[in-house]
Amino acid sequence: MRRRCRAVEAAAAVLLTLLGTACGSRLPESDFERDGHTAAPPGAAAPVRVGIITSATSPVGGDAFTGPRDGARAYFERLNARGGIDGRRVEVRLCDDGGSGVGNNECVRKLIDEDRVVALVATTALDYAGAARVSHARVPDIGGQPIGAAYDTYPHLYGIYGSQSPRDGTPGWDGKLYGGTEVYRYFKRAHGARTAAVVSYNQAASAAYARLVERGLKAEGYKVVSEQVDFALPNFRAVAADLKQQGADLVFDAIDTHGNARLCQAMDDVGAEVIAKVTNVQNWTSTVPDDYRDAPRCRNALWATGASRNYEDTRHAAVREFRDATEGLPAHSQWQLEGWAAAKWFTDAARACADSGITRACVDDFVRRSDGYTAGGLLLPVMFEPLSEPPKTRRNCLSVARWQDDRGWVTQGEMTRNCFDVPHLAYEP
Repeated sequence: MRRRCRAVEAAAAVLLTLLGTACGSRLPESDFERDGHTAAPPGAAAPVRVGIITSATSPVGGDAFTGPRDGARAYFERLNARGGIDGRRVEVRLCDDGGSGVGNNECVRKLIDEDRVVALVATTALDYAGAARVSHARVPDIGGQPIGAAYDTYPHLYGIYGSQSPRDGTPGWDGKLYGGTEVYRYFKRAHGARTAAVVSYNQAASAAYARLVERGLKAEGYKVVSEQVDFALPNFRAVAADLKQQGADLVFDAIDTHGNARLCQAMDDVGAEVIAKVTNVQNWTSTVPDDYRDAPRCRNALWATGASRNYEDTRHAAVREFRDATEGLPAHSQWQLEGWAAAKWFTDAARACADSGITRACVDDFVRRSDGYTAGGLLLPVMFEPLSEPPKTRRNCLSVARWQDDRGWVTQGEMTRNCFDVPHLAYEP
């Protein structure tokens, strides 16, 4: 089963990144491309057109949202090199919404009304303002990153982690979403952790996410150490010293990437050693050595949890194919692998529809009914069968990896067996 905690982590990661950026506004640089391929020659089968919306230029920065796009493009490029879908090339139309609601609405209008895409794939939008329009047009949006609540609100939108919300125009159940506590259960059961620290800024979004983490930890019986630092003048050394004194086994955070690096450096400086410094899927990247270059001990205590197979785990054929196709990228990330999985999901739907016609309605019907889909083992089984009532408890699984300097991200157990029966806690998006 999928967990809504993956979605709230994604949303929180973006909010926390925004804490470190200046406020301002700009016109979006919407970019409509054909993925570098020439038009089909005369007489060739018409291409299958898909759209990818990404907040590639946004207040968060140029690299924050591009992973899913890059993974999806790599999949479609390899697919086209192998003959496409029954001889039809997939034509990718890209749109950068600039990270704004206005830009997102323009991307949706252009891709749906002018470019007439069959589907959207691997959407990664800071402000998915056009989600209602996508749903109204009955255009399937496949494998998007749930940065906001759109994928738990509207029909025809299918987030990469699934959703069993009613999706009737209201987020979740009466405006509340639910997430499990399996991450906290995992570290308690597998590593004997008992004391967990949660570090946040004295800022509303950071503090709110920290309170959600603390609720989950307390539900799992942890002693919780709350640490808050001043956003403008954070004293990470004092936090690190207190973590050491309190004997924290785990550190969770509600701070941005730069703050995390400084916290890790402070932990190394004072000798605060923990079982795990736990991060989220957005930071599950190959850039760890650069991001944490001044904190070697803390760096090697980094753990990531998610809902997809570790992009470094090339023991699996599906991961090897992804890595082979993305060998030329300057860095790799878990979001890239999830974008690749989203593109495969669309392709599987399009192939199933090839005989009757690759239409929006046929693709949407395939994805809507694809409960248990795994993209060839890259994802934990995705579910979309709506529940009339929110879950109180559920069996949830998770993917876990640990960073080691000499090996990169190392898988910790098989994700389909890292499973726990856990309570689901409500939160407001």
